[in-house]
Amino acid sequence: MDLLQPVIKPYAWGSHEALARLQGRRTPSAGPEAELWMGAHPSGPAGMTRGGRELTLLDAVSDGPERELGAACARRFGGRLPFLLKVLAAEQPLSIQVHPDREQARSAFAAQQADGRHGPYVDGWPKPELLCALSRFEVLAGFRDREEAVRVLEDLEVGRLRPVVALLQAGAGDRVLTDALRAVLEWPSDDRAALVRGVVESCRRRARSDGPHAEAYAAVERMSRHHPGDLGLVASLLLNHRVLEPGAALFMPAGGLHAYVRGVGLELLANSDNVLRAGLTAKEVNVPELLRITDPAVRVPEVTPTGVPGPGSTQLYDCPVEEFSLHRTRLDGSGGPLVPSAGPRIAFCTDGSVRLRAGRTDHLRLGPGDSCFLSASDDGVLVEGEGTLFVAAAGLSPAERGPLV
Repeated sequence: MDLLQPVIKPYAWGSHEALARLQGRRTPSAGPEAELWMGAHPSGPAGMTRGGRELTLLDAVSDGPERELGAACARRFGGRLPFLLKVLAAEQPLSIQVHPDREQARSAFAAQQADGRHGPYVDGWPKPELLCALSRFEVLAGFRDREEAVRVLEDLEVGRLRPVVALLQAGAGDRVLTDALRAVLEWPSDDRAALVRGVVESCRRRARSDGPHAEAYAAVERMSRHHPGDLGLVASLLLNHRVLEPGAALFMPAGGLHAYVRGVGLELLANSDNVLRAGLTAKEVNVPELLRITDPAVRVPEVTPTGVPGPGSTQLYDCPVEEFSLHRTRLDGSGGPLVPSAGPRIAFCTDGSVRLRAGRTDHLRLGPGDSCFLSASDDGVLVEGEGTLFVAAAGLSPAERGPLV
C-alpha cells in the first residue's frame, strides 16, 4: 500500500477553496485549483515514496505491470493502469465537450502520429466517465428530447433562433439534434455577437419567472459572466440541465455531450485525456471533430448505487465499461475486508478517518483528502474506522459482465 501525492491541475475554472479545504490546507489557495489527479496518466501521475525512493505511480506500473496490476489486468490493458481518479472543483463552467470511444480514439490518434501533426487526441484511449457529486453539482448532460428543445428555444422569443427551431420541428429522430447543434456552432461570424446577446438577455428575463426551464435559463446567465459572447451559451440550451445532490452520480458514455457548470465531485474515468471541445472555454475547440463523434442517441443516465457485501455500508456505482468500477464504503466504527479485494485499486477518503491493514505490519491511515494505491499484490486488506472511503478499481471484462440488457 502506497500513500499517494496527488497532482493539482490549476485550470482557470477551478476553486480557490474546495480542494484546499478538503486536504486541510490554508484557504484561499494562491491560485485556482481545478482537479486533483490520483492515477498514472503521463500528463499528471501521482507521486509516491516506496522503499525510501521518490517515484510516481506511472513509474511503479511501468517498472512492474504484472506485479502492480496483476497478470490478467496487465494483459487486458497493455500494462497500463486502466482508470484515473480525480476530484473536480468547478467554480466556473467547464467546456461543452465529448469523448471518443475506443475505436475512434485509436484510429484518430494513430492517424495523427502517422502524419506527424498536432491534433486534439493525446492518446489512443477512450474516456467514459462517472461523476459522483460530493457537493451539489450542476451539470449539462445529454441532449434534450427534440420537442423539449423546441419549447426551450421558442420560449425565449428570440427571432434569430427561428431557423434552429424550424430545423428541430421539421426533422425526425435524434440526428436532427446534432443538426441543430451544428447550426448554432457554425453560426455566421458577423451575426454571432447579436445572437448570443439576444439569447442571454432573454435568459436573464426568463430566469426570474417560475417557468419549467427557469433554472436552465439562469445557468446561461451565470455562464455568460465567464464566457461572454460564446456560442456555447446558446448550444447549452440543447442539453439537459441537472443539479445532482451529494452522492448522486452520472455516467458519461462515449459520444455523450456534456458540460460541468459548478460544484465539487469525484470523477472516475478511463485513463485518458482525450477531450473534444465546442465552447465555454479558452482552450482549443474543434467543432468539426466534436460533431463527428457526438452521438445524439446517447443518454447520460443517473447511476443509482446498489448495496453489495462489505464492511459498514458498501455500495457499487455500476457502469457498463471495463476500464473502471467505483465502490463507496461508509464506516461507523465497524470494519472488514476491503471491497473490492483484488486487482489494482485507488482508495480515497472524503471524510472521517479510516485505517487500512495488510498483514501485521503494513498499516495506513487516511483522513479527508488522502488517497493510496493498492497493487494486485496487496491482498487480504482490512479497513476500519469512521468515515467514507471511495475505492476505484478496474471494471469487469465483457466476458465477465455478459450481455448488457
